[in-house]
Amino acid sequence: MAGSTAPEKMTPQHPAVEPEASIVSRGALLAWLFLIVYASLYPFTGWQHVGLPLQAYLFAGMPRYWTGFDATINVLGYIPLGILAVYALHPRIRNVAAMLLALLLGIVVSGTMETLQTFLPNRVASNLDFLTNSLGALVGAVIGSRSSHLVLERSRLRHVRHRWFTAEASRGLIILALWPLAQIYPQGYLFGNGQILPILSEWLSAWLDIPIDLGDLLRSGVQLSAEQYWLAETVITACQVAGALLALHCMLRDKAPRWLLPGAWLLAALAVKTLASALLFKPQNAFAWVTAGAMGGLLLGIALSTMLARLRPPLQRRCAAALLVIALLAVNLAPPNPYFVATLETWVQGKFLNFNGAAQFLSLLWPFGALWFLLHATHRTKRK
Repeated sequence: MAGSTAPEKMTPQHPAVEPEASIVSRGALLAWLFLIVYASLYPFTGWQHVGLPLQAYLFAGMPRYWTGFDATINVLGYIPLGILAVYALHPRIRNVAAMLLALLLGIVVSGTMETLQTFLPNRVASNLDFLTNSLGALVGAVIGSRSSHLVLERSRLRHVRHRWFTAEASRGLIILALWPLAQIYPQGYLFGNGQILPILSEWLSAWLDIPIDLGDLLRSGVQLSAEQYWLAETVITACQVAGALLALHCMLRDKAPRWLLPGAWLLAALAVKTLASALLFKPQNAFAWVTAGAMGGLLLGIALSTMLARLRPPLQRRCAAALLVIALLAVNLAPPNPYFVATLETWVQGKFLNFNGAAQFLSLLWPFGALWFLLHATHRTKRK
């Protein structure tokens, strides 16, 4: 027919690009599920069955005592779950089907958490929490469905991700994005993540019914002087900063801003630490982390990462893993910082109890997640 044009055909020079599944979204969904579980069941002690049916909370009257703050937190906490669930299903399942599956996931997770809370004497299962959590999952599912094609297929961020980061970086991006958030929970030493011996000591003490301090046993009762506390913080801070920055360096391509990104990432972690100190304690304690040991460790860590960043990526990964292991050993062998303990006495958790549980979860496990990524088999897979 005159004036009509033939449909445009794809040529070898312009092949059709098939949408890909997002490993980042699936990993982020798994991480968010872990955070929800930890925040919902924290502090994981005092489990007992009180004799009530597990579903009794669903048919009970609405709670008499609740606040707008709690309801808002419940909604906001499940919105990312709905968004990430839709993203994780893309491109295999989309639109209404993805929304319904994301909503179903939110309902199942929320119902399971509320049911398990009936076994915890310091937690209260609530049908209002169940409804607000489900509402958050629904809102997130709608947002995810409306934005999945933009974020996962035509997003500027997707282009930047492929231009700046290596193909193996998906898992690492999730873990490294959590590093600043891992600084929210109060720590005795700057970047003192991974201090698991006190938690293990509490569990063993409760199990054996006798007080046990694993850290004190490993130190053989040795006490540190003020100068040794300063040195311990320097070593802990320097090793974790250098290890974290090297982990980021080994994921960067040549076209990436190789010095701007690590610098901005470190500043973000320090900014989160400062804000958390001001909110959890008092505004005048915002910069309580600025000590001689912390500043010395920061400078030493930046210098170490700058020198080691010139190595080839496989060597960077090994050095980063070694530095994080040293930081883990140091933070678990060092005794509690008496100056930090004095500051901690002013901490009133209040409404942030559940949030602090999730923050502690991140603080404890972040170094182990980083080591898992650095030693993952995908780094040894040759790609064409």
